[in-house]
Parts: sequence; structure tokens; C-alpha cells
Amino acid sequence: MQNVRLTMGMFLALLMCLTSGCYLHRMTYNYDGIQELEDAPEALMDVSGITPEEQDKLLQEVLKQYEKRDIVFTINAGDVLDIRVYDNPDLSYNQIVVTPDGYIGVGLVGQVQVGGLTMVEANAKLEKLLGEYIVNPRVTIMTHSVRSETATITGAVNNSGMFVISSGMRLADLYALAGGSSVRNYNGQWLDAAVLESSLLVRDGKVMPVNFTRAIKHGDPLHNVLLRKNDYVYIPAKDDNMVYVIGDVQSPQRCNWNENMGLLELLASCGWVNETFWDHAIIIRGGFADPQMFKVDLGGILKGKKRNVRILAGDIVYLPKDDLSEYNVFVRKLMPTIQLIRGGRYLY
Repeated sequence: MQNVRLTMGMFLALLMCLTSGCYLHRMTYNYDGIQELEDAPEALMDVSGITPEEQDKLLQEVLKQYEKRDIVFTINAGDVLDIRVYDNPDLSYNQIVVTPDGYIGVGLVGQVQVGGLTMVEANAKLEKLLGEYIVNPRVTIMTHSVRSETATITGAVNNSGMFVISSGMRLADLYALAGGSSVRNYNGQWLDAAVLESSLLVRDGKVMPVNFTRAIKHGDPLHNVLLRKNDYVYIPAKDDNMVYVIGDVQSPQRCNWNENMGLLELLASCGWVNETFWDHAIIIRGGFADPQMFKVDLGGILKGKKRNVRILAGDIVYLPKDDLSEYNVFVRKLMPTIQLIRGGRYLY
């Protein structure tokens, strides 16, 4: 909730600046010097990313690399073991928990480090140690329960944390164990907070090309991948995927962002522009920490002379009224406001 308050604080600060008389002469921006957004990399809506077919092919190649690896179980902290020493019941144990530093306690030999060993290696180690006290000991180690095979899921889920995974457990199973999407209040409506389109599965330090929507909502067996030990899943919240529309529009507001959103789609979602809007829109990108300003020829887009531009999460879209003077006033007021926000004045 803190992130929501900060974001709303920034938004309110910007509105306060626009409606108040704050003015500083340190602003040097001018309209002619601002880059057209369509000149920015990947700004146009018809610049598509990876296709679903290409994504499937990439994921198949990645999964093949994991299939080639021999998955060998190793004992780790938290695992629970059963130990049998034949003809020596006093040295047999049930449910011995491996300590955080990888040790178990065994009669006659004391503390034995088994963390990081395979079952075969741990078995041989115990037989060798006990062989100093028993003639030809026969030892069998069995797993009572495996608690070290875990995956982590965080973000906009009801129960984030580390979960024990079993053989055959898949991505959708982990999402269900975490209670699915958390629910939050957005503009008076209680909605699922999870943004599956932007979710990530990190394995061995690399992001897997997994489509969470296809995995969780549609049960696509390719994308609903088998989980591996130490997998990390992050489910972002809508709080992190918002865009803001202010200025000469029917309904200034913050809106949920999606990866297919363009300027026209965004304006349609807030009731469209007023008749008095100026032909150009201003997009502020990069947040208040490192803002970049772009101009967009909205009039050209509406006349079919320009292509629709892509909107990114966190963008602030400003529609000036019908002349350049209001734009100049806006620019003069914007940067001092950002400086105040950086200083913490509006972080409430």
C-alpha cells in the first residue's frame, strides 16, 4: 500500500502544480527541442515484439537444455531422513532433520555432514564412519520428506513465500498454492491485482520465456512448465502497471496498463479528449526520478497521417488545451514540481 500512496502522492503533486501558481525560471525546455515519440525506439504500435509462435519455439529450445541435464537429488537443510543400520537397531533413526549447516547426529560417530551429498554418497560416508566401530555395517538412508526442494513466489499473490515442490509440480500449481491473485481497491473497485502478462519465472539466474496467461488461465502445457528447485516467480501488481492521463480530457485519471495499449486506446478509456484539446500530446516517461518528455502528433494520428504510438507502464500523458502557451506554462511548472518530489515534499 505504501507504493500506492507514493504514486498517488506524485500524481496529486503534479495536479497541484498545474492548478496552482507555482513558477520557477529554471525551466529551459522548449517545444521545438522535444523529441517526437515516434522517433524513439519501439514507440510505434505496429512495431511488434516476439510472436506467440516464436515464443513457443524459444521456450522449447530452453526446456530442451534442461531436459539434457541429469537432475540428481542432493540432501540439503530441512530435509527429513530415515536411517537404518542393519543388525544395529539402536543406531537406526526415524525423521532426522538436516540442520541448516547440513549436519545430522548419528550414534557412535556424532555429527556428520551430509548437506550437498547425494543419497549414495551419504550412505557410503556413514558406512565408512561406522566401520571404525562395527564390522561391515550396512546402512540405508531414505528420505522421509524433502523440504529443501523449494520454489519462491512473490508479488501480487495472497500468500507469497517459499513453497516445497514435489515431482510433477507445475507453475500453475505454485500459483494456486500461493492463493492466486490478491485483490486490491482500484478507483473504488475491488479487482485482481496480479498482472500475469508481465510476470516472470527466473531459473538459474535467467528469465524463462514463459507466458503466464497461457500457463495459468488456459493451462497451456508448454508454458505451464515443471518447476525446478530454487525457481523464482514474480507476479507484479497493477500498482506497478499504471498510466496517468491529465489535461484536456473528459476524465483525468490513472488507468491500468496493458502491453497492447496505445495512445488512442488510453484516451478512449478515459472518455476521450475535449473539443478544445491541442493537436499535440505530451508524454512523460521514466518516472519522476529521471523524466523524459516526448511530443506526439495526436492530430496527425486521428487524421491517419501518423501511426498510433505505444504507451508504457508509468507513462504520464498530458493533453494541453488549444495553443502552445498552455504547453509552455505546463513545462515551466513541471520540472520544479519534480525537484520538490525528489526532495520528499510530496511523498505522503
